[in-house]
Amino acid sequence: MTGTIEFEQVGAVGWVTISHPGKFNAMSRAMWRDLRSVFEAVQVSASLRCVVVRGRDAHFCAGGDISEYTAFRFEETTLRAFHEDEVWGGLQAMLGCDVPIIAQIEGHCMGAGVEIASCCDIRIASQSARFGAPIAKLGFPMAPREAALVTRELGAMTARQMLLEAAVFDAVEMATRGFLSRVVADDRVAHDARDTSLRVAALAPQAARLNKQTLRALNAGCGDDLLSSSAIHLVADVLRTPYAYANSDEHREGIMAFIGKRQPRF
Repeated sequence: MTGTIEFEQVGAVGWVTISHPGKFNAMSRAMWRDLRSVFEAVQVSASLRCVVVRGRDAHFCAGGDISEYTAFRFEETTLRAFHEDEVWGGLQAMLGCDVPIIAQIEGHCMGAGVEIASCCDIRIASQSARFGAPIAKLGFPMAPREAALVTRELGAMTARQMLLEAAVFDAVEMATRGFLSRVVADDRVAHDARDTSLRVAALAPQAARLNKQTLRALNAGCGDDLLSSSAIHLVADVLRTPYAYANSDEHREGIMAFIGKRQPRF
């Protein structure tokens, strides 16, 4: 059993479930490849307005599937292919996705789980969730682009503590440090994530995609090297023509609905 990345669409919301029973949803190589495929499909979907990423059985993701490691980690070329093609391929597909992504975080969120959560726009955690990247105990560092990603989202001090002293933090501490949008009771986290996804999905979808493109463009302007060359060209176009949406149906509907004192129909 190598685990799976499951996808289900309910209305305008997509549900991505990290599933690896018996391993706290640890990411296998096949799961990284599936993660990329799922988010590449999300990116081109015309019907999706929000995506929720969650884990199976009250855990988000406990890291990588260590049982696979002896097959490729001891040779530089295969190790590079794993991190640069498989892991980064999945993470970059999430980073390049214009559809808003919500993380529903429960239980273990370690290593790969922190990386996946770092690609999400809104992060909601249960009170019992735990966060860390204790790979120093396994004798290897975090790959450079993965380290750049988590450092940007966690903050430099938190990243150093996780990587250098194998520190593990609870959800309240991670919220205090700015990584989480909010922390809710364990029995409410799924409801909160669902309610949030419905609120996001009810808003203007074009505006959401443009906001994500603009934020990526601004990060790229600050030296963000986490984008693919195609994404860099896209974000550059966003900054060159930031008002091209002026005559769009969605723009007109939002303004006219407000003036007419009615709910917009996006």
